[in-house]
Amino acid sequence: MLKERGADVAFDYIADNFDPLRHVYPFLDEKIYAPLVGRPLSEIPCPCGEHPSYSEHFLQPFLRTLEELEIRVTPFRADEIYKSGRMNPQIIASLEGTERIGAILQEHTGRRVEEGWSPFNPLCEACGRITKARLTGFSAAQETVSYACECGFAGARPMAGGGKLTWRIDWPARWNLFGVTVEPFGKDHASRGGSYDTGVPIVREIFRGEPPFPIAYEWISLKGRGDMSSSKGNVLSIARMLEVVPPEVLRYLIVRTRPQRSIPFDPGLPLLALVDEYDDLQSSTRDERSLSLSRASGGGSVGVPFRHLVNVVQIAGGDEAETARVLSRNGYTEIDPATLSRRIAYSKQWLAAFAPEEMRFSVRPEVPVEAAALDPERKAFLADLAGRLTESMDAEAVHKAVYASAAQFPSARPAELFEAIYLSLLGQPRGPRAGWFLTLLGLDFCARRFREAAALQAPAPGGGPVPSS
Repeated sequence: MLKERGADVAFDYIADNFDPLRHVYPFLDEKIYAPLVGRPLSEIPCPCGEHPSYSEHFLQPFLRTLEELEIRVTPFRADEIYKSGRMNPQIIASLEGTERIGAILQEHTGRRVEEGWSPFNPLCEACGRITKARLTGFSAAQETVSYACECGFAGARPMAGGGKLTWRIDWPARWNLFGVTVEPFGKDHASRGGSYDTGVPIVREIFRGEPPFPIAYEWISLKGRGDMSSSKGNVLSIARMLEVVPPEVLRYLIVRTRPQRSIPFDPGLPLLALVDEYDDLQSSTRDERSLSLSRASGGGSVGVPFRHLVNVVQIAGGDEAETARVLSRNGYTEIDPATLSRRIAYSKQWLAAFAPEEMRFSVRPEVPVEAAALDPERKAFLADLAGRLTESMDAEAVHKAVYASAAQFPSARPAELFEAIYLSLLGQPRGPRAGWFLTLLGLDFCARRFREAAALQAPAPGGGPVPSS
């Protein structure tokens, strides 16, 4: 929006890769990473061995997803900022203002800092931890710090790369260093006595700068699991989300919601509705602003409802060419192949990762053995329905044919008769809406299958189904 108004905007993103590893997460090898707790993330080996460090293992995929979402950022890494010496002026100002910073923190949080507290955490040369050393002195002229570590080592080292400011001081120091004028941040930092409250007087009094305009935002919450939180392990990464959600749809999910409102994200059935909602907007004049802001490369509607496509992909056994043929046979004839291929990939990922069990199915190549156990009345229903189906019927006509056939068997419950349809095709008692589903499969195929199922004899004890003679 600022760019739309002609503002010169730069979006700086700083990766906190100089922060310590807090604990051994479930996906890490306890033997390897337990001894590394407390070391900066940039100084820890990559879990997969394919990146320069632990931090890059996560940062590089994240930056790629920002590109896919067309979020243009200038990335910076905290370790490089500190090691370059760019933060030295802010470190010196913080150390010289330690007493005043302590008073600011007490005034805004109600808590006194501990005796000997320092706004700077030294990085111990011996054990490599940034959480165990205590500052014992500093030289502004030489830009060095001295420290003593719990590991028993004591010494002095340059400020550049020799540690980092604690979070409540590091944040306003960045505002000052980068000249930040607008800062979005989560609601936790916006609470009374939170990091923004203490950052305002610190940047003014210690760094002689002005605080950025605050934009506090709510969090994304996962259905049934609450707000996303890395510390609680309640996280669905952007990279993972983009495996099942087109980037333009994910952008739309964000921009359609005011920052002060929580964004519920349910990767189950509601995700299908979200994709279709976005696609519907492309052919209407509703919410043009959200639609414009959500544009991303490769975007575009395939012209087929996503839920519909998910079912067709399963009918086609995941084969792209067969999916296109099924769609064409049912009136979807003007589909861009590249766009369709892209949406098929999303539907497969969704089916594998988040689809509820009732949405998953596969059309059996032969009559399922489950159909052999159908009672005579339901087999008679299938035979009757097979005689009513012709390839020229549409979904509504098929729907009426199913109910017309069911009316011939009033002693059977409708649900039992529908089960017979799905058991003979899928080997399971439920499936997509029958009229539409049978039309997609091809009515000649369905008629043959129903006759085959009706002809099956019940299995002998210990044996399989036997065709009727």
